Amino acid sequence: MTRIRVPLGKFIKEYSERNKGNEDIPVYSVTNSQGFCTEYFGKEVASQDKTTYKIVPQGYFAYNPSRINVGSVDWQRYEKRVIVSPLYNVFSVSEGIDRQYLYYFLRSDLGRQMIKAKASGSVRDNLKLDMLKEMTIPDISVEQQKFCSSVLDKLHKLIQMRQQELQKLDEFIKARFVELFGDPVSNSYGLPEATLPDLGEFGRGVSKHRPRNDIKLLGGKYPLIQTGDVANAGLYITSYSSTYSELGLKQSKMWDKGTLCITIAANIAKTAILEFDACFPDSVVGFIANERTNNIFVHYWFSFFQAILESQAPESAQKNINLKILSELKVIVPEKRKQDQFASFGDYEEKSVNKIFYDNDRRKIGMKSAFRLCFIYNSYKIACQERAGNPPVFLTFFIIPVSVPHT
Repeated sequence: MTRIRVPLGKFIKEYSERNKGNEDIPVYSVTNSQGFCTEYFGKEVASQDKTTYKIVPQGYFAYNPSRINVGSVDWQRYEKRVIVSPLYNVFSVSEGIDRQYLYYFLRSDLGRQMIKAKASGSVRDNLKLDMLKEMTIPDISVEQQKFCSSVLDKLHKLIQMRQQELQKLDEFIKARFVELFGDPVSNSYGLPEATLPDLGEFGRGVSKHRPRNDIKLLGGKYPLIQTGDVANAGLYITSYSSTYSELGLKQSKMWDKGTLCITIAANIAKTAILEFDACFPDSVVGFIANERTNNIFVHYWFSFFQAILESQAPESAQKNINLKILSELKVIVPEKRKQDQFASFGDYEEKSVNKIFYDNDRRKIGMKSAFRLCFIYNSYKIACQERAGNPPVFLTFFIIPVSVPHT
């Protein structure tokens, strides 16, 4: 059953106090990944005239009007006062709404859909505060709002814990790589070096037809891998979301299972190994190792690639790299036995990575389910379950013990 909804204008009020006295107040930004943060700004901000910056007292909301559609909104919970760009909108909320509940609502799929619908057609799709006030939210008590917030907080914390575990596992694998082979950027062990063309079959993906998104090319039985598929994979690419038709296959090339895919556009130098035969466009490079190396070793060597690119490639190559730049990179070539030893280790650890990805995917699905329950459907029975000491089914299902990477 859907709920009665009320406009946000019932709960929010614009706050437009500016730093007219140019006081030394901390400068913050609001991003979609971190919310309120200071890391966004460089040192040059300290010397700017900050008299037009808007003050955000603790407990007040601020958002970037042109980026709230991607989640750049948060409430200020860190300092007594901070200042933000004059372009931001700032508002306070009444006691009739829980701040964290409103925060989750504005960042939910439903909230973003409403934002896009309201802002569509305005200058640069900016969401003015009056537009935000017209959006509606379920008419439930603050007690129910706080319950929903607590459920979402738990799920969000679990997802963050898994992300931290992934980061620790990545650091663990890199530490093992450096232990065996030294720093690959400086080649601290003085190992032999070679280029990728010297170490195996190396070539760009093929997509001859224009336009590339011609519907006639798609919808067949031949897997099509894009840069996002590579970037979102772990060691192996185990699934795909697009396919080529017979026409699509004719204008492309089918690469064998086991090929290492390397992105050279959008997502730079992300790598993963095909678990099935597939095609990919020229924004992806394929590599098949010869007897001197193996694809798992090269995959993890690329995990250091950003530093390598910065040290060996021209400054203009940061967002897109061409085949020439990639083919001239110097890859360390330890003895094959040690490479194979590390590859076995990396393959084993990938099972832990896959489990974490799987668990986190389940939690993210749970988060979406919780959003629907909290912002669309009536959750009165769920709230009663919680008070009776019986946690909601969707929350119970997604709480999974967190393990620590072995050392």
